[in-house]
Amino acid sequence: MNALVTHSKKAVALAAIVSLAACKPNPWNPNPKIDLEDHSATPVLLKKLPGFEKLETYSLISSDDVLPQSPKFVFGGSADGAGLIKNPAGGYTYILNHEDNFAVSRISFNNNFKPVKGEYILNSTGGLWRLCSATMATQQEHGFGPLYLTCGESGEESRIHAVSPLETSFNPSMSKELPALGRWSSENAVPLSKHAFPGKTVIIIGDDDSGNEGGQLVMYVSNSVGDLTGGSVYVLRRKDKNIREKDMTTGNSYDVEFVKINDAATKTGRQLQEASVALQSVKFGRVEDIDYRKGKYSYCSREIYFNVTGQNNSGANADFSRTKYGRTYKLVLDEKSPLKGKLEVILDGDNKKSIAAPFQNPDNICVTENYVYIQEDPNGYGDETHDSYLYQYNINTKELKTVFELDHRRTAPDAAKYNVGGSSRYGSWEYGSLIDVSDVINVPNTFMLCIQPHTWRDAKYKGVDGGSLRPDEDQASQVVLVKGLPK
Repeated sequence: MNALVTHSKKAVALAAIVSLAACKPNPWNPNPKIDLEDHSATPVLLKKLPGFEKLETYSLISSDDVLPQSPKFVFGGSADGAGLIKNPAGGYTYILNHEDNFAVSRISFNNNFKPVKGEYILNSTGGLWRLCSATMATQQEHGFGPLYLTCGESGEESRIHAVSPLETSFNPSMSKELPALGRWSSENAVPLSKHAFPGKTVIIIGDDDSGNEGGQLVMYVSNSVGDLTGGSVYVLRRKDKNIREKDMTTGNSYDVEFVKINDAATKTGRQLQEASVALQSVKFGRVEDIDYRKGKYSYCSREIYFNVTGQNNSGANADFSRTKYGRTYKLVLDEKSPLKGKLEVILDGDNKKSIAAPFQNPDNICVTENYVYIQEDPNGYGDETHDSYLYQYNINTKELKTVFELDHRRTAPDAAKYNVGGSSRYGSWEYGSLIDVSDVINVPNTFMLCIQPHTWRDAKYKGVDGGSLRPDEDQASQVVLVKGLPK
């Protein structure tokens, strides 16, 4: 760096400007203007917290809505992972998981972003496992697609599905597994931007495992763009081979590498866990959702953030070697190789003197140009102090703020509807995915947020996906549009 002092002041100033602009958003797509409004019979189940009172929130769709082009469709419960694309012929297609239904629905929106049709393109017979978060791969961002990657999370033998969002002829009972990505109790499978490692397909997978082997951070790499069958699988380990998660602390950076599991596609989930242990991978306390920083420069998408939700300090975590209340990590991959990087803890919920002290088990995550948005999924320890928060972490200033708290409507006239069996306890509801849809609908700073109100139940929501595995699943859920959330 000393050689830089010989550069002209003009060159230094230019470099500073380039650095500041590095992770700014791309120009808006030329889409028609949308007049945002409520389209659902259900009130927005959110409370805006101080500093975010000016946000606009709209109830888009819930389990109580009847869509004009599919009046028999019932929107399922536990709305979670999701993706949105604009249709070439007009309107929009929204794909999302119904976690506890083991199903994926497809919602069609008209040009004014009103939901008009719903259908299940993967039911529980085909879904097979709890389907949590998900990622929509697109040609523009990833170099392949559109393709919706959704993960099974019902134990170590679960797999990852690839669902075509625009498919017109489909069998919702047919599994769409990707054997090459391995068997994991996975939360999400996130393909990096096509600019991160040109010519390659790099997918980061979160293994939400709490057993003796811990949860893994997994990577799938192919030397061909869009290849989901011929790549290799790797797991993360520290270069010093220290496997204890809690031995990593905030304020420090750790050299890490991804090490290959041979023949991963042919191994059972149990064999993959055993192979991970043999390779001395880090044993995380349940790796949850993953996202990368957005921006037009390639190094932005090599900056990855992920949540580890944590697990109680009993059983496999009796030695408290893993986080209990959850953490958020930052992983920066090497420019020349996705298999090398630097890892650091940026938020630690177990440190009650830190800004992350309020953490009650972070789960879903959304990363923009300048912020990391973190959603809670409390694990039910019984010591919760608030209903689930949605946090905003400023990448540049390191500030952490609370944006929303879920509104259980415990004292509202309709409290009994949303609190079946009595008043819901703190933290019993959770968020699903938060996705940035600004570029798709041409409305700046606009997001879609899934809400899982687990005590909103009724017989009329039972088995609505039409599959055979979850006929008694009776939860309802909601999707909200948020305008004004900074990127």
